[in-house]
Amino acid sequence: MKVDLKKELDDYRARPGEFRFLDLPPRRYLAVDGHGDPNTAPEYAAALGALYPAAYAVKALARAELDRDHVVPPLEALWWADDMERFTTARDKSQWSWTVLLLVPDWVPDELVSRALERVGRKRPRPAALDAVRLLGLAEGRCVQTLHVGPYDDEGPVLARLHDEVVPEAGMRPTGKHHEIYLSDPRRVEPARLRTILRQPVEPVEPVEPVAVAT
Repeated sequence: MKVDLKKELDDYRARPGEFRFLDLPPRRYLAVDGHGDPNTAPEYAAALGALYPAAYAVKALARAELDRDHVVPPLEALWWADDMERFTTARDKSQWSWTVLLLVPDWVPDELVSRALERVGRKRPRPAALDAVRLLGLAEGRCVQTLHVGPYDDEGPVLARLHDEVVPEAGMRPTGKHHEIYLSDPRRVEPARLRTILRQPVEPVEPVEPVAVAT
């Protein structure tokens, strides 16, 4: 039976207008790092051009050797900028850094992933960014996430509310990088119907210890 992790894991559950706190276990991803506007930066397209062949090679080897088949999970990405306003409100994409991700199932050993990358490397044409693909362990722990429906460029107000209202009101603060999960294929879905999970790892705000004043 083919496993669809998007349907099986709590990681992929979110509703529009609802900011849900959840605790996530460590996950492993195929990952490629980069910088710049994802709509125009050649390295972003090259990253996807290496990431997907690697993920399908992992799928093929797992099916052949482990007798376990799975649907390649949706694309994910970590996003950050030196000034987060360039991400949440100003949306200055030229200043964004990113790590694009595809989840590796828990039952797939690291050694199989390495051999999958070697298999892709023997194919012609060889993906230009294949050497940049790495196996990334991500332990986000406590997170808050919501579902955004609509164009990517309309995420700003939702992100501002998450960072400026939801997280502080819960006695938390952001930690780690902003995480997005793309449940829709933008090649097949019109912008108004795109479904994107917006996730932010958080941690409790440490109580401030009172300072003793000499009298």
